Parts: sequence; C-alpha cells; structure tokens
Amino acid sequence: MRVIAGSAKGRRLVAPKGTATRPATDRIRETLFAILEPDLPGARVLDLFAGAGTLGIEALSRGAGHATFVERSAAALAALRRNVAATAFGDRSDVVPANVLAHLAVRLAAPYDVVFCDPPFADVAVLEEVLRRLPGAGAVGPGSLVVARVLRRHAPALPAGVRVARTKELGEESLLFLRYDSAGGGG
Repeated sequence: MRVIAGSAKGRRLVAPKGTATRPATDRIRETLFAILEPDLPGARVLDLFAGAGTLGIEALSRGAGHATFVERSAAALAALRRNVAATAFGDRSDVVPANVLAHLAVRLAAPYDVVFCDPPFADVAVLEEVLRRLPGAGAVGPGSLVVARVLRRHAPALPAGVRVARTKELGEESLLFLRYDSAGGGG
C-alpha cells in the first residue's frame, strides 16, 4: 500500500496485521480524492476510525493543512504512527489514541473542513451515533463535508439536518458525501 499522489506520492504505508482494520484500497482513494481535490488545499481534516491513516495521510499529501487521526486499536495506532513518520507529516498531524465516541463527547477546538468516517462496516449504529454527535462536538461547521464509507446494503439512517450531497458506489461499498444544513444541524 502506497500514497497515491501529492508530496508523499509513492511512500510505502504499513497496515496492522489481521482483519480488524480495512485500509481504503487504491481504487477507493483514487475515486474519493478525485472528488475532494478542490476542497483539500489548506483543509483541516478529521480522520475518525483512522486505522493505518490512509485517508488522512492521502489528504495531507494532496495539500490538506492539518489532519487529526482518532483510533483506539493499539496495533492500528502503531501502524498509523509509523505511517505519519514515514511520510514526514508529524508537524501537520495529531494522533489521538481514543474511542471515537468518547472523543466526540467533548467540545473540539474548531470545526473541520473534511471529516472521514470509516467505522467497522457491521456497526451501522456506531456510524449513526457519530453522525449525530459531530455537530455537538463542534467537529462540523458551515461548509464542512463528511465522507462516510459504508456497505451499500447497510446504509445509515441520517439524523435530521444531514443531507447526502453525493454518493459514489464502488462495488459493494458506497462513499456518502454528507453536508449538515447548519453548524448546529443534525444533533
């Protein structure tokens, strides 16, 4: 697995052993970042359920200003930290070793421009809860874009005030591009 484009193009990334994490494939990242490219320069990115950090690192490589990675698995955190070091993005990122829902239980300093939400596919209820909590945590504001990676057959119920701006289907997966109607919407 490698960074596809940008300043860290070609840098090798590691993933934790086992099936607990499922890094985004090249095809998913190529599709996602072709859509996001105009929104990335200088963007503040929040990568929830970060795993090895492939989405946030790709965003940094393509010009995002800062990324915050939230992950609780020790194995994934070890891989994530190695990947941040290998790409030399330590000065433009924070790694938060925490449960995502616990992290969103406190008010964050400022909203993010792009939020990646890639929880375990089987746990749609967790994704729905994260989508409800993002506004209350201050993670989203006017203009924020939330990208959720889901199985097509397990689409989440969206909270009030959240709308699908775009959907991209890739095999059995879908990328949902979500917008909140207002800074306080959806929660």
